[in-house]
Amino acid sequence: RRGRGGEGGEENAAPSAGLRGSAGCPPGWAGRRGAETSSPSLGKDRADTVIIGGGCVGVSLAYHLAKAGLKDVVLLEKSELTAGSTWHAAGLTTYFHPGINLKKIHYYSIKLYEKLEEETGQAVGFHQPGSIRIASTPTRVDEFKYQMTRNGWHSTEQYLITPEKVQELFPLLKMDKVLAGLYNPGDGHIDPYSLTMALAAGARKYGAQINYPVQVTNLKSRSDGTWEVETPLGIIQAKRIVNTAGFWAREIGKMIGLQHPLIPVHHQYVVTSTIPEVKALKTELPVIRDLEGSYYLRQERDGLLFGPYESEEKMKLQDSWVTDGVPPGFGKELFESDLDRIMEHIEAAMEMVPVLKKADIVNTIAGPITYSPDILPMVGPHQGVRNYWVAIGFGYGIIHAGGIGKYLSDWILEGEPPFDLIELDPNRYGKWTTTEYTAAKARESYGFNNIVGYPKEERFAGRPTERTSGLYDLLKSKCSMGFHAGWEQPHWFYKPGDETGYKPSFRRTNWFDPVGREYKQVMEKVGVIDLSPFGKFKVKGTDSVKLLDHLFANVVPKVGSTNISHMLTPRGKVYAELTVSQLYPGEFMLITGSGSELHDLRWIEEEVTRGGYKVDIENVTDEIGVLGVAGPYARQILQKLTREDLSDGSFKFLQSKQLKLSDIAVTAIRISYTGELGWELYHKKEDSVALYSAIMEAGQKEGIDNFGTYALNALRLEKGFRAWGAEMNCDTNPWEAGLEYFVKLNKPADFTGKQALKQIKEKGLKRRLVYLTVDTDNVDPEGNESVWHNGKVIGNTTSGTFSYSAQQSLAFAYVPTELSKVGQKLEVELLGKNYPATIIQEPLVLTEPTRMRLQKKGESPKI
Repeated sequence: RRGRGGEGGEENAAPSAGLRGSAGCPPGWAGRRGAETSSPSLGKDRADTVIIGGGCVGVSLAYHLAKAGLKDVVLLEKSELTAGSTWHAAGLTTYFHPGINLKKIHYYSIKLYEKLEEETGQAVGFHQPGSIRIASTPTRVDEFKYQMTRNGWHSTEQYLITPEKVQELFPLLKMDKVLAGLYNPGDGHIDPYSLTMALAAGARKYGAQINYPVQVTNLKSRSDGTWEVETPLGIIQAKRIVNTAGFWAREIGKMIGLQHPLIPVHHQYVVTSTIPEVKALKTELPVIRDLEGSYYLRQERDGLLFGPYESEEKMKLQDSWVTDGVPPGFGKELFESDLDRIMEHIEAAMEMVPVLKKADIVNTIAGPITYSPDILPMVGPHQGVRNYWVAIGFGYGIIHAGGIGKYLSDWILEGEPPFDLIELDPNRYGKWTTTEYTAAKARESYGFNNIVGYPKEERFAGRPTERTSGLYDLLKSKCSMGFHAGWEQPHWFYKPGDETGYKPSFRRTNWFDPVGREYKQVMEKVGVIDLSPFGKFKVKGTDSVKLLDHLFANVVPKVGSTNISHMLTPRGKVYAELTVSQLYPGEFMLITGSGSELHDLRWIEEEVTRGGYKVDIENVTDEIGVLGVAGPYARQILQKLTREDLSDGSFKFLQSKQLKLSDIAVTAIRISYTGELGWELYHKKEDSVALYSAIMEAGQKEGIDNFGTYALNALRLEKGFRAWGAEMNCDTNPWEAGLEYFVKLNKPADFTGKQALKQIKEKGLKRRLVYLTVDTDNVDPEGNESVWHNGKVIGNTTSGTFSYSAQQSLAFAYVPTELSKVGQKLEVELLGKNYPATIIQEPLVLTEPTRMRLQKKGESPKI
């Protein structure tokens, strides 16, 4: 579900000085500067929400909050509305996005823009001629099929079309390279200035105040969590502030000690004079995205507008703004254009659209767009600061503005996100996100705007960060590493004869057999895995038990015990899944996935503040290393290194103990995401190498070896273990996800979400998570593919793998309750083909503790 940001940054194409030094103006901009006037005033000294920044995103949030009935919404803009990146955007709008829930943002934006003129009386200049992504390589055709299977269960209209259909829709294309098109009929472009003014008119109509020019000069947080927003005109006291300041967002962040990882990129686009062949057309041309040429092209009046994404080496960052700040007067200025930089893209466009060869360039626009390291914006409340929200880092602000305004407004008013968008969580970045890292990633992301989006995608710029585990140097040459929240973690290990390196594919690739080998290693012998990227928190204090009892749907584990617990939202959705261990009376260790570290910590800290709990929370993620040891010989090997009795009677499943292994202090928890006999060993990061070496040494006779996260995924899926972010998240409730075992409705504490869960149970479920085998060929489910029944899409997979024990594909999927029975025949769409699937009883392979239990009863368990 964690989609990458590759819309293809068209929305915020930017301007510059014209071709021969003439002042460049974006299309339709003539005569508009200063068209809106406002006399600076604060109007009030108190507000519920102060929004800082008057681009399309900030104004959209003001509109949505006010429309939803929130009183006292104030937007402050330092110069004039649309100053910054909005005013010079190319304004492209598209339904397409590879990220599953970001499609919802795009969908909402377009539907809003379609009716905004009628609602506000302000023209928005919205054109919807559709858009076509061009595939000119077989791999790109695979990517389109991959995207189509993820679109079936969305309301977006999207089609894979033939070259003939592409030619019919865009007759000016040279067709010799075109293999297929991905067509979204409702796509198009909008005038960013008019859009912003219409949203502003709507915001005012519903009671929001929009004040400019009013600069925010300082922010002070008060002890009660409210803010003092200082301006030259006085102070406003606000319940919350939202930073929507575009490329000034870093300056706002610095006022409160935050370093937002943002960097302005120079984006250029070119507008041509009238082209007779364009003028002669009866209907407006669809927007073209030539992905191999890395540019977009659309009709602009009777000419064409063309915007490329240069390679990592050629593109230009405005890094001086990061080190020295944005020049004080910069607002509606542009950069000097540089046609040499984009020449290869111009040539590619002339090749694809030959009429361009005769066209004159009348305007070249080069202006700043803000990029985050992964090109996705940062949206939501920020960890470590109370009542400070952000909506920043928009590479594609125009298409995101409408949907993000609604999404954030709902979250602010309801106290929880309306759906899951953890890929936009501002807390996905941390102290490891340095300025150097941000610059390296922004270069890469800009250059990779139109790169093929493979499953299991890795991007290598800026790596490794300072956030490496104690074992990184020891393991880096032996395996293919993956990037997880700043960490490097082994995906799979090399052996002589393997094809090494990162070889992404839509089909089975170079890691398929090695992962099978590691799977077998854990099932038959013993494997060791570096789990250091886990998020790790220590919680202690007089109210620790009370806090956790309120936060989690499960009971609080006894001293020396561990359980799996879920934090739920007030509506009963699964906000997070953690492992909770009570190490000493009132002292707990909480473990979460690497990508959820600050996402979960923020939620816990907010609850502590709200309930006034007397507890201390320490984030020890970076100080503590974790090794997982799993497989039939795990006990035998670890027993050689300790005096502690590790036998089943003395060290039971889901127990935790402090012990010494080879004289190294560890917190050992008998738990394993493999479902096999195993322990997680928590230790000081500086002890990682010594601990790992001692375990490897002790396991020589038993044939010990490494395994990575790909094998771990296959093992956990065979055991029917759910994963947060796939089978459960803020879109799912624990009942439909099959998590009943971990939810204790009868415990006395009124945990968050308890009342909602009772109601959901009473009403009954509309869908359920089911467990499928899929008869595939050289392709396996990944998650988010369409599930079919009787010629209709009825659901979606959440994750999948090849099962090395059953020798066939395996997937979890959500389907309607009436189609959720074991034995039900369905189909799963992979790369444009529907494969037969059958719902089976879960799990495929019983966990080791269950097998042991059955053996004691004299039954023979299924492996």
